[in-house]
Amino acid sequence: MRVVIQRVSEASVTVEGKMISFIGRGLLVLVGIESCDNESDIEWLTAKIAGLRIFTDLDDKMNLGVCDIAGDILVISQFTLHASTKKGNRPSFFKAASPEIAEPLYRRFCESLETKIGKPVGRGIFGADMKVALINDGPVTILIDSQSRE
Repeated sequence: MRVVIQRVSEASVTVEGKMISFIGRGLLVLVGIESCDNESDIEWLTAKIAGLRIFTDLDDKMNLGVCDIAGDILVISQFTLHASTKKGNRPSFFKAASPEIAEPLYRRFCESLETKIGKPVGRGIFGADMKVALINDGPVTILIDSQSRE
């Protein structure tokens, strides 16, 4: 699993002209699921996200997590995070999991994150053409890949 985590002042997702989810201060998480991903990737990654200290404390140091600030999380499925641009100019997505594999893992990822932060997370609609809007706070953007676990 590969995620792009953005610290946001607010974020939303719109499908077919209708806003389906909105968050205030918190994290926008774009998640790409690879065919080899499993439950251990979900558990490791959601624990990492829930504990990630990227919000500033009173001394203006990044020392607080999303739970410390009572922040929200919006999770968007994004298979394009597994794009390979090795050959030519047209990306290949051969590492991205098929929808039959990815959708249940995406749901489980969201559920695990909800358990870890103790409240619902906003979600996009798996496989839909979504319009994601955000105000990146900082900007702070973090990339994490559960296959490298760095």
